[in-house]
Amino acid sequence: MLDLLWLVPTFPLLGFLILFVTAGALSRRAIAIVGVGSVGLSMLVFMAVVATFLHTPPLGHAYTQTLWTWVNVMGFDPKIAFYLDPLSLIMTLVVTFVGFLIHLYSTEFMIDDDGYNRFFAYMNLFVASMLILLLANNLMSWNQPYRLVPFG
Repeated sequence: MLDLLWLVPTFPLLGFLILFVTAGALSRRAIAIVGVGSVGLSMLVFMAVVATFLHTPPLGHAYTQTLWTWVNVMGFDPKIAFYLDPLSLIMTLVVTFVGFLIHLYSTEFMIDDDGYNRFFAYMNLFVASMLILLLANNLMSWNQPYRLVPFG
């Protein structure tokens, strides 16, 4: 289940893209379903990740999921990856759970607002950005010890 970690920020990001592309063409009910549902799915997937993380902790109590390697130059290979440790686990749990509750509350609170679609699109983008920020691995990591190479 830890392999599903990439889905946690992907669902709110997809919700944002759907709401952004449709730009108000959906009914308010459909907007609420996409907005709340994407964050709800993210929360449910993360609950499964948390259960797996707690039941069978990974080696070193941290899990790294590499999505792709950006570039590889002389042992310097920055990877686009997610990193889950106990601190990021707790904070991501807070963001997904509280974000879901805020989205759920906002469905009725913002019902008469003209920017209903835009509000949920931006909220989904915010939640996705927060999740990426919490789960992001260190971009500047070295595969090998750095060695200076003399010129000339």
